[in-house]
Amino acid sequence: AVDPALTNEKCSFWHFRFDAHVDMRLAALTDVLRDDAAVKRVYLIGQDYSFGQQVLRQARTGLAAKRPDIEIVGNELHPLGRVKDFLPYAAKIKASGAQAVLTGNWGNDLTLLIKAAREAGVDAHFYTFYGNALGAPAAIGEAGVGRVLAVAEWHPNVGTTASERFYASFRERFPKPADDYVHARMQVMIEMLASAIEQARGTEAVAVAKALEGMALDPATLGGFHQGTMRAADHQFIQPLYVSVMARAGSVGVAHDNEGSGFGFKTIRYVEPKLTEQPTTCRMQRP
Repeated sequence: AVDPALTNEKCSFWHFRFDAHVDMRLAALTDVLRDDAAVKRVYLIGQDYSFGQQVLRQARTGLAAKRPDIEIVGNELHPLGRVKDFLPYAAKIKASGAQAVLTGNWGNDLTLLIKAAREAGVDAHFYTFYGNALGAPAAIGEAGVGRVLAVAEWHPNVGTTASERFYASFRERFPKPADDYVHARMQVMIEMLASAIEQARGTEAVAVAKALEGMALDPATLGGFHQGTMRAADHQFIQPLYVSVMARAGSVGVAHDNEGSGFGFKTIRYVEPKLTEQPTTCRMQRP
């Protein structure tokens, strides 16, 4: 879903992406890596399918451009969802002397990797796409405090008045920790689709799609806690990104935890929408 090809050479009039794609997320993560002078060695590891392959490919490109002094000491792909024991991978990471690990892994492939790294005594920060996603904070636990970074379009500890109001409203409706699954992109997608249907005065697909093209998120929508524009050229939603680090709930900047886990995320870098934009090669065929 976040493969850049879908808004580049494989773009389609019928496809709209509300999530930031791989290259957008990596640009934010590698900006943080660039500014960490202590990092001299980075280990890249990912799931062996198109997404994971693109993460590693673009990570190499981004690091070479921003920090040519960094040595990439590992560039490894593993089977998707089939590895039960990540200790052999963790052992290689430790032996490499990496101070940072960059991965697009999600689900068990992320949580098992980080747990194995802790067990193996890996002393490195993990730069992730989905360390703050459903199930990950609770599964990672104490192993992630101060070590696991994530990039997303929003998180519950953004801290603005509008964000606090939105999140409080969500938790009031869904108070169970198991239901604490909220991403700005999902809320925005539904709101903008509804607006497009209203503008099109119906559900005829071409009219709705044309209404979505170039649409800016109404500042009043969802209490104004988010912003962004659906770029007409390739149907990529342009929005802010936050890089955050895992911390104990109740610590400075972490008023909210994830899923009742006792752990949340604290912003360390905010990237405004115009700076998240990436060029596109899309040559869209429109009806």
